[in-house]
Amino acid sequence: MTVMEQRGAYRPTPPPAWQPRTDPAPLLPDALPYRVLGTETAAKADPELLRLLYAQLVRGRRYNAQATALTKQGRLAVYPSSTGQEACQVAAALVLQERDWLFPSYRDTLAAVARGVDPVEALTLLRGDRHTGYDPYTHRVAPLCTPLATQLPHAVGLAHAARLKGDDVVALAMVGDGGTSEGDFHEALNFAAVWQAPVVFLVQNNGFAISVPLAKQTAAPSLAHKAVGYGMPGRLVDGNDAAAVHEVLTDAVRHARAGGGPTLVEAVTYRIDAHTNADDATRYRGEAEIEAWRDHDPILLLERELTERGLLDEEGVRAAREDAEALAADLRTRMNQDPALDPMDLFAHVYAQPTPQLLEQQAQLRAELDAETAGPEGAGR
Repeated sequence: MTVMEQRGAYRPTPPPAWQPRTDPAPLLPDALPYRVLGTETAAKADPELLRLLYAQLVRGRRYNAQATALTKQGRLAVYPSSTGQEACQVAAALVLQERDWLFPSYRDTLAAVARGVDPVEALTLLRGDRHTGYDPYTHRVAPLCTPLATQLPHAVGLAHAARLKGDDVVALAMVGDGGTSEGDFHEALNFAAVWQAPVVFLVQNNGFAISVPLAKQTAAPSLAHKAVGYGMPGRLVDGNDAAAVHEVLTDAVRHARAGGGPTLVEAVTYRIDAHTNADDATRYRGEAEIEAWRDHDPILLLERELTERGLLDEEGVRAAREDAEALAADLRTRMNQDPALDPMDLFAHVYAQPTPQLLEQQAQLRAELDAETAGPEGAGR
C-alpha cells in the first residue's frame, strides 16, 4: 500500500460533540449558471429596468471601442477592454445605492463610468497623467486597481468599518478569474466571512488570466464553489445575461445589507478583445472560440428579449446608439486636448506634513524649473 493509499484509508472519528459549523448545502451554487433572458423568468423582469440596462450596454460597448481607438492614436498608454463583459460592468454599478462603495479592478473603467465617474477621469490612470484621476469619495468608487485582487481586502475593511460605525453601507468588489489565484482573494474572503462583513465579491470569469485559461488556474467545479470553503454562499450566473446578473447582485447586496454577510458571485462571461492593446490574443485562442461567444453577446441577448416583448423598436435602438455616439464624440474631443500639468503636483498629497527630504526635493525641482524658464540670459546672472 502506498503512502497516499494509507492516508486515504485513514478516517479519524470526530469527537461525539463535533458538529459542522455551517450546513454546506445552502452555500453551494447551482450546477448551471442562472439565466433570465430567453426563459419564463424574463416575463417577470421590470421593462424599465431592461430598457435602462440596454441603453447602458450600448453606451458601454461604444465606450470600449472609443477607448481602444484612443490607444492607437497615442492618447492612452494602455486600455484593458471589457467588450463582451458589459453586462457585468453595468449591473455592478446599477445595483448599488448612492451610499454604497464600488471597488473596481483595472478592467472595470466602464463600471466606474456607469456609476457616475467622468468618462475622461476614469481613463486618467491609463493615460499616465496622475493616480486615479477622480475623487473616490465623490462617487464612492475606489481607485482603479492595477495589481490583482489588492482591492478586495480594502473592500472588506471599508464594509466592516462601516458596520461598526452603524452606517448602512455595502461594498461590491470586482475581480477577474485570474485574481482568484492571488493571496489577497483568500484573505479578503476569509476575513469577510469571519466578520460577516456586508460585502459582495463579483468574479468576472472571462476565460483567461492574460493567456492562461481557467483550467490551468483551478481544479474547482466552478469559482463560485470556492465560497463554501469560507462559509459564505456562492452564486453562479450567466455573465452575459444583464437581467440575471442584476438580479443575482441585487439579492446579494440586499442579503449583505440585512446583516447576512458576504456572497461570492461568479459571472461566466468572455473577453472578446485581447487582454490589452499590447496583447496578441491569437497566440493562445482561435477565432472560432471568439465567434461562438459573439453569438452570446450581452447586447444581442437583451435586444432580442426586448424586441420579442414589444419593448424596443427601431427608434429605440437608434436612440440608444445616438446617445452612445454622443458619449464617444465627447470622449474623443476631450481626450485630444493635452492636459495642463504642473510638475510641482508631484509633491502634493504625499504626506500630511512634508518630510525634510521631500521639501528639499521640492526646492530642487523648483530651482530647476525657474532656471529653465529664465533661459540662458537668466542663468548667467
